[in-house]
Amino acid sequence: MERRSFLKKAGAGLAAGAAVGLAACGKSEQAAAPAAAPAGAPAVQTGLPEIKWRMTSSFPRSVDTLFGSSEMLANRLREITGGKFDIRIFPAGEIVPGLQALDAVQQGTVEMCHSCSYYYVGKDKTFGIGTAIPFGLNARQMDAWIIAGGGQELLDEFYSNYNVYSFLGGNTGVQMGGWYRKKIETVDDINGLKIRIAGIGGEILARMGAIPQQIAGADIYPSLEKGTIDAAEWVAPYDDEKLGFHKVAPYYYSPGFWEPGPAVHFYVNKAEWDKLPKEYQAAFRAASREAHIQMTAMYDHKNPQALARLLAQGVKLQSFSTEIMKKAYDVSRELYAEEAAKNPAWAKIYTEFEKYRKSQNAWFSVAEAGFDRFMQSVR
Repeated sequence: MERRSFLKKAGAGLAAGAAVGLAACGKSEQAAAPAAAPAGAPAVQTGLPEIKWRMTSSFPRSVDTLFGSSEMLANRLREITGGKFDIRIFPAGEIVPGLQALDAVQQGTVEMCHSCSYYYVGKDKTFGIGTAIPFGLNARQMDAWIIAGGGQELLDEFYSNYNVYSFLGGNTGVQMGGWYRKKIETVDDINGLKIRIAGIGGEILARMGAIPQQIAGADIYPSLEKGTIDAAEWVAPYDDEKLGFHKVAPYYYSPGFWEPGPAVHFYVNKAEWDKLPKEYQAAFRAASREAHIQMTAMYDHKNPQALARLLAQGVKLQSFSTEIMKKAYDVSRELYAEEAAKNPAWAKIYTEFEKYRKSQNAWFSVAEAGFDRFMQSVR
């Protein structure tokens, strides 16, 4: 029903123009009733232009959970507009490398991209907040902050410096903590650990003694197999299973505290968005929100099945110790305070983000956590 609601709202903005006929009756002219659209016909005005965009993705086509959201957006827009608004999707590397997707939109090389903002923390750590920062918001809380809690307005103000608008385009839910060749039980075990991890999460582990490594997805498996690295984080069971990490690193840790609810975004070039007819803008908003919801649903559906298969193959499921979690949390707060003291953009957004996190966690601890704890105890 929710999906139909989205399409209905978009369709209202794209309602077909009424065809007016003239009925002769002597010299008088009478407007005919609007012609009924055939069943299943796209709700699109006949006078709207044909628009073709290109979208570069930060993800390969093989990662269907992530790449699939961009496909849903494009397909739904074609359906709503009768094919008049057509977006062609290019996997990472076909136009630009995956980590340069935002740059391509900013510069006008393509009209839009599907990416994660924390890929760009090298430009400004504030980018991290748009997707996920360690010990931040979970997926539902992130939605609440962006959609209803003022987060979208704060992010749009920041992103305007990079010539883009942002639209939610998926969330994986809290991710796993990665694959390890040996057990990690204490903070001392992290010292000297060579782990494939990027961004702010990597910076926190580095402060705890780890040696973060920047390694492309396709190179993780051989790096683990050869012992070039000791551990690697990726996403969650469904995606991780495909890459076969369990064959060379048997210890699978949770939670991925550096990605508690990573929001993926569609980024659109400001000039291109402003040129769109308002009807297409409404259609885009509806289609992108549907794509956003689908990603979380697909991960929630597929991860339990994938984890069961992994455990059946001998994977050793582990949890980070309280000692490790508490140390990482304390380090994250030190890092955030340092950044706020020198980066006004970070300070402005993070201050509101942190207030929201505390409020949300207070509420979630009442009903959600209590119910979850009980249900998980009787499984």
